[in-house]
Amino acid sequence: MKNKKLLGNILLLITALIWGTAFSFQRVGMESVEPITFCASRMALAAIAVGLIAFWPGKARKSGASATPADNSRQYRRNTLLGGICCGCFLGIASIVQQVGIVTTTAGKAGFITAMYILLVPILGFVLFKRRNTWLVWFAVLLGVIGMYLLCVTKEFTLARGDALVCVCALFFSGHILCCDYFSRRGNPLRISAIQFMTATALSAAIAALMEKPSLGGILDAWLPILYCGIVSGGIGYTLQMVAQKYTEPTAASLLMSMEAVFAVIAGALLLGERMSAKEFAGCAVMLTAIILVQLPPRKKGFPEM
Repeated sequence: MKNKKLLGNILLLITALIWGTAFSFQRVGMESVEPITFCASRMALAAIAVGLIAFWPGKARKSGASATPADNSRQYRRNTLLGGICCGCFLGIASIVQQVGIVTTTAGKAGFITAMYILLVPILGFVLFKRRNTWLVWFAVLLGVIGMYLLCVTKEFTLARGDALVCVCALFFSGHILCCDYFSRRGNPLRISAIQFMTATALSAAIAALMEKPSLGGILDAWLPILYCGIVSGGIGYTLQMVAQKYTEPTAASLLMSMEAVFAVIAGALLLGERMSAKEFAGCAVMLTAIILVQLPPRKKGFPEM
């Protein structure tokens, strides 16, 4: 059992490394292709990669966390389809807004701002579903706001366009997590993941056709970033996450995946030569502290709920 937990932790850390590094590839991809077209291309590759696994004959039943006779019911299949579409809409919008925002911000900052979804999830859970949180969670949220100010707000007390867009994307990623949490318990998780990528592809492609001028030449010029973000970050990353979370406790899993933000800063510095000011580094440190605090398990005494 310990070996399985260790394996799960290692896989989640690899997942965080993959996702954090993807921010640098997303910025590089913007040199050749427009942001929404890039998003549609990477989602299409992810849909193919995960779809081959999810819909391979004989794999569907095994992909559920707890297979039961009800897995073949009409309601189960309906939840799988509806869950994939709903999750895909959240994922598609979040990814589009994030990609447009990355054009005018750094990969490192985008990674940390996106990680705000970890702080937003308990807030949305409280507002929408009346889920109570400890004082530690609310303190972490306050720290996150302070960290966001240090990281993003300029001396003129303005928020850069790219930073603001990535903030919005964090909100939609929070909705995506809550949507996944709801439907993954009521449908086939792996097929939901495949359908969500298909939905995100269709949504991104439609918006790209309306707002941009997609070209095959531009997509081919950005083949490496698209390949990495689609197959590695999308297909492999999400598959590793699903496998690893079978063996890792939710709190530990969230903490390990939040390392994505740290890896984003490291990759931005090593691959793109990005540098942050002392104020921005302080913001990263405060936000990382908040991300860790919000995931600590509550004590039996000492942290009253509200």
